[in-house]
Amino acid sequence: MHLEHIMEKRASDNGFLGLSGKVILLALFFLVLGDHVNGTRNAATSAERDLEIERKLKLMNKPAVKSIQSEDGDIIDCVDINKQPAFDHPLLKNHKIQMRPSMDGQVNEEAASSISTVTQLWRKSGSCPEGTIPIRRVQKSHLLRTPSLENYGMKSKHVPNSTNDLNARMYADAVLLAQGFRYNGVHANINVWNPYVEADDEYTSAQIWLVNGPYYAQDTIQTGWTVNPSVYGDKRTRLFSYWISNTTGCYDLFCSGFVQTSSEIALGGAIEPISTGQQQNEITLSIALDTSSSNWWLVFNNKTSIGYWPSSLFNYLFGAATTVFWGGEVYSQRLGTPHTLTAMGSGYFAGYRFGRSCYMSQVRIRDNSLVWKYPQWVSTYQSQYNCYDVLNDKEYSKDPFFYFGGPGRNDRCP
Repeated sequence: MHLEHIMEKRASDNGFLGLSGKVILLALFFLVLGDHVNGTRNAATSAERDLEIERKLKLMNKPAVKSIQSEDGDIIDCVDINKQPAFDHPLLKNHKIQMRPSMDGQVNEEAASSISTVTQLWRKSGSCPEGTIPIRRVQKSHLLRTPSLENYGMKSKHVPNSTNDLNARMYADAVLLAQGFRYNGVHANINVWNPYVEADDEYTSAQIWLVNGPYYAQDTIQTGWTVNPSVYGDKRTRLFSYWISNTTGCYDLFCSGFVQTSSEIALGGAIEPISTGQQQNEITLSIALDTSSSNWWLVFNNKTSIGYWPSSLFNYLFGAATTVFWGGEVYSQRLGTPHTLTAMGSGYFAGYRFGRSCYMSQVRIRDNSLVWKYPQWVSTYQSQYNCYDVLNDKEYSKDPFFYFGGPGRNDRCP
């Protein structure tokens, strides 16, 4: 009887342990199955994104006649001028290229005689042959940084000092502006810096731009230098252009529209050297309407016509702008407290002036007189003056220097 009792107890114990074991095994099974399903789903999602990226790269990058490997990691593709991205635009299918502007690109004798020491880094490694244009290749690593493949190369709509700007909380501006007349040109010399950008989804720029139209359907053309890791994949200072008409537009040649004619300048290419102390290195930029063709030309250093935006791209910038800006822009979703550390300009406030602050000199507009001149009426705007400020300095020069910038977060801007 003792043995039978022991056997019954063992059977009872085995039955209990077996049930517990089954529960544990079943839980483990579903855990492993869940991990497998999630892993499969994640792998599928990753594979789908990789396919989307490959499709995007194939769409954006045109076949090259020659490719140049730059020491900064950029690849510059020399693309047949007649096969550039511009002609994918439905309005430009039968467009005839205007190889040079019909208007005089020089701003004045003083500007024309100034020699810029700033060059593009890729030019150390080669040049593009005649009949081609240099296009910075979009690489997979660039697209992996973007939150939206569909909106890659675009930014949210924004106009400084606009009461209707729904995106104002994400932008900090420190600008000089002229408005109230019809402008068909904007120009400035800009000293080049490499300001700190705290996060990859932020950017900082020093730029000139033209605007026309109501806020909800505005046309704008912009150019300058920028540090923008989400677009360019690093924190180098780069030459950029940007345009938008209503909801269509992009940086550089990331979409169809801008017609490039120069074989010497790559939009989006890194520029050097950076300004240091008393050694100020400038770029000169102009956006000017060719009154014969109504195309808006982009001119670099007074002598290189990079290309143009055809007038057919725009609804309101067809013949003139109503507002022009010179200055700095910072984009961040952290413009409250604590404030971003992303700097504007040189990272110093405007009051430090020459040698330490970012500036624009030879500030010019062109109106219906077709004469380049300092604007008759200008005003300044600074959306976060404790973080980034402005100084339109008329005291030490017959031609005003416009200083702007700042460090972002500091004792006055916590």
